[in-house]
Amino acid sequence: MSATPKYSNKQREQDRARILQILLTHKAVASGILRRFPAPDAQTAEQDIAEIVSLVGRLPAPDLADVLEALPSEERDALWSLVKEDKRGPVLIEASETVWDDLIEDMSDKALLKALAPLDIDDQIYLAQYLPRDLMGRLLATLPQDARTQVRKVLHYDKHSVGAIMDFEVITIRADVTLGVVQRYLRLRGKVPENTDKLFVTSRDKTLLGELGLTTILLHSPETPVIKVMDDNPTCFAPEDDDEIAARTFERDNLISAAVIDATGKLMGRLTIDEIVDVVYEETDNDLRRMGGLSAEEDVFAPVGKAVKARWAWLAINLCTAFVASRVIGMFEHTISQLVALASLMPIVAGIGGNTGNQTITMIVRALALQHIQAGNYSFLVLRELGVALINGIVWGGVMGTVTWLLYDDPALGGVMTLAMVLNLLVAAIMGVLIPMIMTRLGKDPAVGSSVMITALTDTGGFFIFLGLATIFLLK
Repeated sequence: MSATPKYSNKQREQDRARILQILLTHKAVASGILRRFPAPDAQTAEQDIAEIVSLVGRLPAPDLADVLEALPSEERDALWSLVKEDKRGPVLIEASETVWDDLIEDMSDKALLKALAPLDIDDQIYLAQYLPRDLMGRLLATLPQDARTQVRKVLHYDKHSVGAIMDFEVITIRADVTLGVVQRYLRLRGKVPENTDKLFVTSRDKTLLGELGLTTILLHSPETPVIKVMDDNPTCFAPEDDDEIAARTFERDNLISAAVIDATGKLMGRLTIDEIVDVVYEETDNDLRRMGGLSAEEDVFAPVGKAVKARWAWLAINLCTAFVASRVIGMFEHTISQLVALASLMPIVAGIGGNTGNQTITMIVRALALQHIQAGNYSFLVLRELGVALINGIVWGGVMGTVTWLLYDDPALGGVMTLAMVLNLLVAAIMGVLIPMIMTRLGKDPAVGSSVMITALTDTGGFFIFLGLATIFLLK
């Protein structure tokens, strides 16, 4: 008998690409699926639809989620309509929040609850909490009493806490049994939860005593008591702990799973690597968006009106800062009118400052996120960045000053250019360190709008420094 061919990662990529190719190049296919109007070439459209149906039935939920996120609204609706009910819950779990609105818009509450039914309880809670529809009450009514109690516990915790993402499915054992008993117990269970690399050793009242790795069970004699080989000082988390801090601990200690315990030391659940990866990915994505002044929920294929609403706030701030910069230039109209060359040189000074400031901010925000910055090294960081800026300013300011001298045959203008670049790079370096630190002190996310603020300061400062120096040294 020949072995069943494996569904390779390469084949999955090809199938994802094929769905995208059909839906994005044959516009009539999406309309044909949704039956909005007959396709011009009905036979070809039906063949394409049949192929998509086959691919959707074969692709795993994570791949379908990726394809849905890569499609505009109409094509996304068409593909979603082909996903079977028992597969919709897993797809929603894998999809990002940015596309949830589109996917559930035409689903009734009953259909949505039915889609959640095959999921683990922690996944059900996650979706019910964060989907843009209040389903928690109706979901609770469908759960057994013990599950309802677990859900109510989770609802008390913040969205970005360990308690909100912990998994309730754990395997516990007693400390006074042998490894042979543990092995027989696991065989009787028949399966273990995903990402299980250890069992948790508890007392009868569920107090956590330690943990026992699966490798320990396999490598020691079956007669060995659990208490002799268990780790009695495991890494644990409280449900109130911040999920980002937990993620850093997972990375530092190379964890796959860890216990979550309450204030009395009783085991509540566990935190697993798959949830941590989601936390890291979500936080990285959100930080990248917010540094550019974008909403964390904005969908790249969202309608124009929705995208405009999501972006207007930071654009308004940008407009205000640009107006301030223009007023600074206006203060030196007399200088510019006498030295027209200044108008073409100003953007260079401002641009190099903005680039330096953004580089510094990126490094500082990263260091803050990793908790590498402490009270004792503030002055070192400032002096370090000033040193880097001074050297870069002298080198590249000197280069640009020489070019300016040669272009305009004016050594004084070249000297002003060099000095302006040095001073603006120093300003950029100081602000690049101070802005994220001040925001952190004020309890704000240092990634939010930092690039907008540093650009505003280096533009305004660059114009003021350059034109001010020109007024002092070049006007007679």
